[in-house]
Amino acid sequence: MQIKDVAKRFDISADTLRYWERVGAIPKITRNSSGHRDYDQEDLEWVDFARCMRDAGVSIEYLIEYIDLFSQGDVTLQARKDLLAEQLDVIKAKRDEIQATYDKILNKVEHYEQQVEKYDGKLLKRN
Repeated sequence: MQIKDVAKRFDISADTLRYWERVGAIPKITRNSSGHRDYDQEDLEWVDFARCMRDAGVSIEYLIEYIDLFSQGDVTLQARKDLLAEQLDVIKAKRDEIQATYDKILNKVEHYEQQVEKYDGKLLKRN
């Protein structure tokens, strides 16, 4: 699959894909005989993983470290697990913050719904 198709599929720019590959946030992509990137299924899974992690706020540095560990093979299984567990804790904290904000806004909306029901029609009659 060509880079433009991958970019469209994952809703990221081709420049982002090139950057991720250049810095090591995804493994090197195989090139075809013309020298163009040719993404296979495994490459697409790495792009999906990187996009998911970035969307969750995981830094490029963590992705690079993870890819570096992955490339070293099974000897790094525990280190990879630890790295992901650490990020899971960070993401959970962010999720909890977002949930608290969601709950506050929901409470406000429910409050205004009650106020609107209480005064429904009365506001229109004054005009």
